[in-house]
Amino acid sequence: MRINPRIEAIPLSRTLALDARAKALAAAGRQIINMTAGEPDFDSPECARIAAKRLIDEGEVRYTAAAGRADLREAIASHLTRSRGVAFEASGITVCHSAKHALAGVLISLVHPGDEVLLLRPAWVSYDAQVRFAGGRPVTVAPRSDMGPDFDALEAAVGAGTRGLILNSPNNPSGFVATAAELTRLVEFAEAHNLWILSDEIYSRLVYAGEPFASPVQCGEAGRARTVIIDGASKCFAMTGYRIGYVATEKRLAATVGRLHSQLTGAPNSVSQAALLAALSEDPPEVAAMQEELDNRRRLVLTKLAAMGLETSIPRGAFYVFPSILKVQPNGDSEAFCERLLEEQGLAAVPGSAFGLDGHIRLSYATSLEKIDAGLDLLAAHIHA
Repeated sequence: MRINPRIEAIPLSRTLALDARAKALAAAGRQIINMTAGEPDFDSPECARIAAKRLIDEGEVRYTAAAGRADLREAIASHLTRSRGVAFEASGITVCHSAKHALAGVLISLVHPGDEVLLLRPAWVSYDAQVRFAGGRPVTVAPRSDMGPDFDALEAAVGAGTRGLILNSPNNPSGFVATAAELTRLVEFAEAHNLWILSDEIYSRLVYAGEPFASPVQCGEAGRARTVIIDGASKCFAMTGYRIGYVATEKRLAATVGRLHSQLTGAPNSVSQAALLAALSEDPPEVAAMQEELDNRRRLVLTKLAAMGLETSIPRGAFYVFPSILKVQPNGDSEAFCERLLEEQGLAAVPGSAFGLDGHIRLSYATSLEKIDAGLDLLAAHIHA
């Protein structure tokens, strides 16, 4: 059978591939410490688990509307109105089978053949592939040394065919959190060049050291009009396996994404919708406890990286750190570095090349303090060997 070349061009997610390799080595009997994980190692909130089980026990596991349950869409709109300080309506919400699914729906709906989309490096691995699948051309933009947006580089990258940009704050893989001032400038840039902003806010509740989370929708009329929010339950509620997310935007685009998904996947999982509704409605205490523990782990990672002499920008959100390896790998080949690190030391990390920024590695601290301590000892042994 002939495979569509547009599909053939889509690579397997590098993070998933490395995670699979680490698990295969562990299954073969190797002692492996896996710091590639993109999911919290915490239980989902009790209220979400109870709501999901109740729906099953009551036999209410049926199709919902393609755009999601009406009460869930209202709850999402209310949550965003409270947390972002900008009015949202349920008609602008479409519930999807994950934030990744939501992202794909928006890109397919907005990107025309040949459109350019700016990706702020380092960028989550799926942005590039999804823009290409939608028929667009990703244009990567190098960051500042602290991993924030370089506005001179953005101006140099924008062209006649540029239609939008993807923002991820807090950022995967660097943990960078954009300030209100930076977002205001980004919105001004988008306004000047007539661009939409796709704001991936999946880590919005995971910010540290008193760092406030800000969204481009808070940056005046232009920010509200130009921004499409992508969010979901996976990271902040530790509900990765539920596969539930959403789009928050203007009514017409939300309806378009819903119409697209009605033909591709149908309604989102009804059990997961019930769980997300409970999590949004009850403000579960587990979220604050998870945030506190992740911050403790973050501090340990930064202390140990400093002790071994590896430079890194300070992560202020999410649950990753993105140190430079240029002092120990002068050619910046992060993939070769990570392969040796796994084979020789038994520590799994993700190469920065997967995020468009070689010369770095991503370490996830979504694992226990004991494993972080042991894993970073392996990293220290590797770089000082």
